[in-house]
This record gives sequence, structure tokens and C-alpha cells, in this order.
Amino acid sequence: MPITLPQTLPAFDVLRNEGVMVMSPERAQAQEIRPLRIGLLNLMPKKIQTENQFARLIGATPLQIDFQLIRMSEHQTKNTAAEHMETFYRPFQEVKEEKFDGLIITGAPIEHLPFDEVTYWAELCEVMEWTQTNVHSTFGVCWGGMAMINHFHGVKKHMLNHKAFGCFRHRNLAETSPYLRGFSDDFVIPVSRWTEMKQDEIDAAPGLRTLLGSDEVGPCLVEDPAHRALYIFNHFEYDSDTLKQEYDRDVASGTPINVPMNYYPDDNPAMPPLNRWRSHAHLLYGNWINEIYQSTPYEMEDIGG
Repeated sequence: MPITLPQTLPAFDVLRNEGVMVMSPERAQAQEIRPLRIGLLNLMPKKIQTENQFARLIGATPLQIDFQLIRMSEHQTKNTAAEHMETFYRPFQEVKEEKFDGLIITGAPIEHLPFDEVTYWAELCEVMEWTQTNVHSTFGVCWGGMAMINHFHGVKKHMLNHKAFGCFRHRNLAETSPYLRGFSDDFVIPVSRWTEMKQDEIDAAPGLRTLLGSDEVGPCLVEDPAHRALYIFNHFEYDSDTLKQEYDRDVASGTPINVPMNYYPDDNPAMPPLNRWRSHAHLLYGNWINEIYQSTPYEMEDIGG
């Protein structure tokens, strides 16, 4: 939440330049408060697990959140009960006349497919265009972020020779960004993907700014102000045992997989993994929610204007 200070106080500019949320008394008095409407377009097969992960992060701020679950209209999930989907989700075609303060587009286990071979690609392109008129801020996660940066900027995803799998150290590349308020210079993020985005191709796209990156697994968090969007290619939202579940699943099915790097104590899968990213996960999503709160119109019909 912001601190209210007179704009003429020297600390106002000092703190603002450091990324601290400051607000003048005049702006604070003019603010009107309402619940923030945040949608989750859930493309993951384990819908309930993904709901829990994002709801936990979105719900940790002091602000009231109206959390809406959205699915692709024609795609039928095989891993979540139809009753759950019918009860809690609405198809995109039913919500597209509505407006949202924020939208999260999750990842999906379809990295090996070219974008235009995904069965729901046409509707997802419609969703991404819709965000420009009906959503104040959009957060694309893993494959969802790759899809968005490809759709809006033509940045391609590239197959890796082996899966990037484990907990990798990342660097804070934009310490004054309001989205990185409170971030350390160096921290760990879970990674689980067969594809990557290349930094030089992101740099070649006008208007994009890389906020987090890793020497080992490349760019992680990219800001796209022109489209009011963030793209993250890794998984701050993961639970402590999510990588373990993926590893155990592949071992059980006989799929070749390395032990997730820097995840288990002493890289021993018999040991319980340690969560070393939870605090930064809350910081990132809390900062995103607060940025929405600071800038979204009070009247919902003005969103996207």
C-alpha cells in the first residue's frame, strides 16, 4: 500500500525513484475504492492446483479481490471434473463483454507445438486482442507469456536440447521497477520448460524491458508497457512440491528426466524440497496488484479507454 507524503517533501522524490509507492494527499483524497476484478484464464491441466497457487498470491494483499475463473470456450479438460468446471468456470465467450482490472493467462503443457497448431489458438488470439480494450493489466505466465510476446511482438520460442528443470538463480535487472519493489539483487525461481525466449530477440522488439533474468536459463520477466502487460517465463506461483510432483510423474512413466537442479537438499530426491522463492512470489504478485490498484479507472467502463 502507498505512503501519503507532500509532493514538495524531499523524501517524496527520493522514495519514488527508489520504487517505493508514494502518493500526494490530494491524490489520496480523490481516490475511490472498489474491489479489483481479477480473472484467471486457466490453461493448465490440473485446474484446482493452479487455482490454489494463484489465488494464494493474489489474495495476500490488503485489497479486496473479485477473483473470476475463465476457460477456453471449446476446449474440454480431461484432468478436472466436469462438475467443477461447470460450477466455477465461465467460457471466454460468456465474459468477453465484461471488463477486468487484471487478467492472468497461465501456462500450458503444449510447448512442443507451434503456436498456430494449438487447438484453441484462434480463440486465444481473440483473448489477447480483447485484453487491449477490456483488461487494465495482463500477466502472461510461462507458455501464456510466450504466447503473448509472440502475438504482440513476433518474438519466437525456441526448443531446448534438454529441459530447464529446477531452481535457478536470477538477477534483478531493474531495481527501481515498481513491480520489483522489495526484491533482492539475487534470488531463486522454479523453472520447468522445454523452450526458451532469447534475450537478443526481446531486445530487438521495441518497447520491451527485461526486469528479471538468469545467466543459466535466460530472460524471465519482461514488461510490455504499450500492451499493459507482464510476461514471466518461469514459475514463482509453484508450491513447494510442484517440481517434485513433475519429477515423480516422469520417473513413474519412464520419461527421461534429470533431478531438478538446486531443489532438493544435496540434490537428493529422498529429501523433502525446500521452498526458497515464496517471499519473492508474494512480492511480485502483490506489487502487480498494487500497481493495478494505483492506476486502474474507478469506473469499470473506462478500462481499456
